[in-house]
Amino acid sequence: MTKAPLYVRIERELRARLAQARPGDAVPAESALAAEFGVARMTVRAALNALETDGLIERVQGRGTFVRQRPEPRAAGTLMSFQDQVRAWGRTPTSRLLAGEVRAASGAEAAALDLSAAAPQVVSIVRVRLADDVPVAIEYACFPAHLSALLDIDLEVASLHRALHERGLRPTLGTSTLTAHRAGADGEHLHVPADEPLLVEARLIVDQHSAPLEYTISRYVGGRYDLHVTFDVQPPRTGAAR
Repeated sequence: MTKAPLYVRIERELRARLAQARPGDAVPAESALAAEFGVARMTVRAALNALETDGLIERVQGRGTFVRQRPEPRAAGTLMSFQDQVRAWGRTPTSRLLAGEVRAASGAEAAALDLSAAAPQVVSIVRVRLADDVPVAIEYACFPAHLSALLDIDLEVASLHRALHERGLRPTLGTSTLTAHRAGADGEHLHVPADEPLLVEARLIVDQHSAPLEYTISRYVGGRYDLHVTFDVQPPRTGAAR
């Protein structure tokens, strides 16, 4: 098996150390790390750049490099707007619009949104979601075609859920499925390698009338986003092997 590049191995070691550190702790200078690992400063810099991209450290001009506060995990059974969530982390949310259009629905989208027309269409909005300019996720959101007015708002600034509320529609309940996939072409937008594993959440949200309102696939960079799951443990069935 081919060994990972040296900077990747250093990054993994530093990542393990950061997991035990506290927010605000100082990270050793490049020169000190280069001496410790017996490598050039350029190699250490590449490892630190990867950690900074993942939001694990921050460089402060004139002061040094410090461990950054990790985002609070989102409870899997709760969904708030991305903007509200990032602000709760004490960071600044932004979005980068990749596409906004009315287009033909895929089979999965038509089924999820219960579209019965012969040639169903959806409002499709694709955005990269960022926290302090660090890409956290790419979202593929679909809505029934009668909500095409959503395309008139500033999709790089506005909250879609707030826009829905303003139109008398309240996202109320939802279901989601979690899987993992490689980043592929999305890696370019998320600043990760194409083979980076992403946490993928496919969710369906209904409105206050229990009508399908939103079908979204969100692809999160695992090192930049956490989900917290609470569950019940079922006792083993009588006579069943454990």
